[in-house]
Amino acid sequence: MIRRGGAPGPQTLIGIGLLVVAGVVIAGAMGFPSSSGYSGVGPNFLPWVVGCALLVCAVLLIWQARSHGGFRHMEEPSGSDHGYWPGFGWMSAGLLANAALITTIGFILSCALCFALAVRGLRDADRHGGVPPVRGGLAQSVRDLLIGMAIAAPVYWMFTKFLAINLPGLTNTGWI
Repeated sequence: MIRRGGAPGPQTLIGIGLLVVAGVVIAGAMGFPSSSGYSGVGPNFLPWVVGCALLVCAVLLIWQARSHGGFRHMEEPSGSDHGYWPGFGWMSAGLLANAALITTIGFILSCALCFALAVRGLRDADRHGGVPPVRGGLAQSVRDLLIGMAIAAPVYWMFTKFLAINLPGLTNTGWI
């Protein structure tokens, strides 16, 4: 909706901002060569898909904001009034450890460590927000690492075996 004074509301501005981002992505996609690669898909295919999806989302956001009042009818957000910095620290440590260790210990182990540290941060943030704590200590941390490996290993194999994209591995076999 247009606010008094003719200025667009914040929801419309978000849609316009997304429209600009979509335009930038589509303009960037035009710079990629369109020559077909594997299965007739060239390097410009995915940027075009993302740009068009962003364009559709932007148009829908602007339409919704102008015709239905934007986010006015949303419920109040749940959660704490302030961010939980220790949880943010755990998640940041996971991302930084992944970046620092990926070439040393390989993709699978560094992503598993990133997952385990991020989950620790999220659990701490939930505990801080009044949710009953998840018990487990060391056993829970080992379980988180194993879950992270179960997620990262298929991703690694998909990239290295099926897409022929080299990711840093622990060995030269291409399996870990």
